[in-house]
Formats: sequence, structure tokens, C-alpha cells
Amino acid sequence: MTLSTSSTSDAIEKTTSRHLAVVATAYGGPEVLSVVDVEVPPPGPGEVTIEVRAAGVNPVDSKFFSGTGPFGNSPDNLPMRVGLEVAGLITAVGAGAVGPAGPLSVGDAVIAYPASGGYATAITLSANVVVPKPAELSWEQAAGMLLVGATALHAVAVINVGQGDTVLVHGGSGAVGLLAVQLSIAAGATVVATASERNQQLVGDVGAVALTYGPGLLDRVRQAAPTGISAVIDAVGTDEAIDVSLSLVPDRSRIVSIAARHRADTGIKLIGHGADLGTEIRSNAWRDLLPMAASGELTLSPVKTFPLSEAAEAHVLLADGHPNGKLVLLPTE
Repeated sequence: MTLSTSSTSDAIEKTTSRHLAVVATAYGGPEVLSVVDVEVPPPGPGEVTIEVRAAGVNPVDSKFFSGTGPFGNSPDNLPMRVGLEVAGLITAVGAGAVGPAGPLSVGDAVIAYPASGGYATAITLSANVVVPKPAELSWEQAAGMLLVGATALHAVAVINVGQGDTVLVHGGSGAVGLLAVQLSIAAGATVVATASERNQQLVGDVGAVALTYGPGLLDRVRQAAPTGISAVIDAVGTDEAIDVSLSLVPDRSRIVSIAARHRADTGIKLIGHGADLGTEIRSNAWRDLLPMAASGELTLSPVKTFPLSEAAEAHVLLADGHPNGKLVLLPTE
């Protein structure tokens, strides 16, 4: 499903640069994505231009181009740029461009999240979402970390994980789940986490008790945590995950899901799109996550890369539900 390349314009202003970007030309599945020529304007006041070295691919991206996201399916939004997180080099700086960590300069290696239209070779955006990339992280790791990391940090915060807790994480080997496991352990909790058999070792290596999901899960959790489960982070959204959680934790305010929108009537906490956005927590998540990742305190998910022209293929794999790691686009390939 290699994407086609077309041009959005026959002419381009000399004051802008021509680059490539992935856009949705209609609403639907990955087949609506195309690579097009785009004009990247020079940065205005408080803005920077970034040469994108890597762009994170996330399930929420598909909600936008499918028309099920917060902006709906108005034709006025088409063609739609796609992608929310990038890592790259600053190539131009507008007047007064200061990021959350301080002034920004040409040549800085940075991460931008949220970055509207990140599936691109270059992007101009507000400096407010641009932070320094730790040298210890590769471009691929940096581009795929902040959205899932902010989600995991939000989940841990909203159920107030702390010393003495025993936390059950559903989907402990996924990009969000793996970080939720480690952040819960860092907060002082003991963690039991579900994962497929092929990912049991990964979950165990970061300090959790790894369990397989499927029939008998409730009994396996009770055996692994005989003193009980005090809180749950659900990163998969299945009925099995929610039903088991409700059986284990009477206080539903200590069960949080990033995916089980269809179980809102149970009284559990829902975060993310269509629920508690946790804007302040997520916008400041980089302050904790990046130092922890740089120091090796956090183990990041394996990364699978695709060239920009194969953004559709990346979303097909993501929709399968078992990407076995974080998916990242490399615009320069």
C-alpha cells in the first residue's frame, strides 16, 4: 500500500520551502493517506521550523483521518495533515521563540509534542511544544516517546499510585503499558502485568510479574497477588480487562482505562480522547520522562521504522493491534 506522491500546488512562494507531508485526502482507513508536496512557511514570532528526523505513529492519529476524532468529519478539514509527535533539528527560529525549557536556536536537537502535521520532512510550529532531545535517545526513540509516555504518566497520576500499592496493568508490553509498569514501580508499587507469551520476558525484565491474558485471568491475578490488587491501569480496553478489574478493585476511582470507552457506565476513570484529557499533566510529562529515559531508568519499547511513503502500511500494522513495539516514520529514508 505504498502511498502516491502528488503536488498541492503548481507554484510556490520563494519565501517558503517545499517539503513532503502525509495528508488524508478523504475520511476513512489508511488507504486515504497520500504523500504530497507542501509549503513550509518560515517561522513567525514564537515559532520554529524543524527538519523532521523521525515521527511517531499512534492509534489516535487514525481517529483524525477516519473522522471519529474531536474534529469530526467535516470536509472543511480536508486535506488533513497527520501526526502528533516529531524529533528533529531546528533549522529556523522566529523572534521570541522560547520553549518550555528555555530559548531555542538553529541546530538544536529537539522533540515536539503535540505537533500537528508531524508526518512530514519539515514542520513549522509553536515553540511552546518544543523541548530538548536528550543525546542518549535516538531520533526514533525520541519521536515515539512523549505521547505514550504522557499517557502512561497521566494514568499513574489519576489513580494516585504510591508506596505499598499493588497495581495490575493490562497490556503491560505495549508502548503505553510498558511505561505504566515502570512508572508505577518507580512510585513504590508492586506490579502485575498481562502480556502475550512472546512478550513475557520484556515485562518481567522491567520488574513486573508477567501473566498471560485470556480465560482464567482472574484466578491467575489472585494467585500472583494474594494480598490483593489496589489499583488498575488498563491499556487494552477489552471486556475481559474491565471485568477482571471490577472483580478485584471495589474502589472504581482506582481503575483507569485509556481505551474502554464502551464501559464508561461502570464508573471507572477514562482518560484521553473523549474523556479526561489531563492537559497539564501531559504537557509537563517531558520533565520527568526524558531524564528517566536518558538515564536508563526507563526501558523504552522496541521501535519498528517505516519510510514516510509507507505511513499507510504502518497504520495497517497498528490497526492489527499487535505491532510489538513503537512504530516510527523516517522522513529522510
